[in-house]
Amino acid sequence: MRGVMTVRDALALAEESGMDLVEISPAADPPVCKVLDYGKYKFEMQKKAAEARKKQKVVELKEVKLRPGIDDHDFDIKMKNARSFLEAGDKVKITLRFRGREMAHQDIAQAVLKRVREGLDDIGKVVSEPSFEGRQIIMIIAQK
Repeated sequence: MRGVMTVRDALALAEESGMDLVEISPAADPPVCKVLDYGKYKFEMQKKAAEARKKQKVVELKEVKLRPGIDDHDFDIKMKNARSFLEAGDKVKITLRFRGREMAHQDIAQAVLKRVREGLDDIGKVVSEPSFEGRQIIMIIAQK
């Protein structure tokens, strides 16, 4: 801690010690500077940033496609896959696709989505309520 000094004095002090004058906090009044080796400082900051990137988890959006007339066994397999995606920390996009005259039987589709919601209720929560996009209904579930 040298206290408040002029820029010329601070640069002279850094030159004497064979190091660099690095501005740490430019928004402060007066700006905060340190006398240190800039190459070493830059290397340390890169190491910290790399360590932070390594620790963070990227949440992916996995998709499970269903049909209104899905059979019980097929449904169970789809729910098993969705459960494993949620346990891995990913979000799951449930897509219920209609073909032909299935659009007339939307009550069946709502029942399938209700089964999905109840089946994954213990591990996930609905982030995006079921919504129509063309000939399909989409619902997004994330881990609790």
